[in-house]
Amino acid sequence: MFLDLYSFGFRRSGIPSDGSGHGGGFVFDCRCLPNPGKFEEYQALTGLDPSVQEWLEAKEETAMFLNHVKGTLELSVKRYIARDFERLMVSCGCTGGQHRSVYVAEKLRKHFAGYPGLSIQLTHTEQSFWPTSSQPQEH
Repeated sequence: MFLDLYSFGFRRSGIPSDGSGHGGGFVFDCRCLPNPGKFEEYQALTGLDPSVQEWLEAKEETAMFLNHVKGTLELSVKRYIARDFERLMVSCGCTGGQHRSVYVAEKLRKHFAGYPGLSIQLTHTEQSFWPTSSQPQEH
């Protein structure tokens, strides 16, 4: 099964549309998390940067949010695979699609990596708006 993960900005491109014809999937609103983008030292960074990740991980609500999201998705992934579904779309949004949603989507990718029967594709929809220094490097 394919897990299609997206990070996005509600104020930029909005919730990604589902091109698979399955009508969408989960949308998690990461705006409930504290916003590192409100602080100057993080504005030119993204959720891929270690200092942003450390800042978010120091907030109690980040772990609580991630635990709830992971639990919900683990149930769905397990059942979707058992029922031979082809794909599940999961979108994580924040205001600009640069810090919180990117962080959460990356954490979900890492959490589900190696899950039996699951292939993951992660798309950061607002990546073209990110500062050049924060663009991910090709592996």
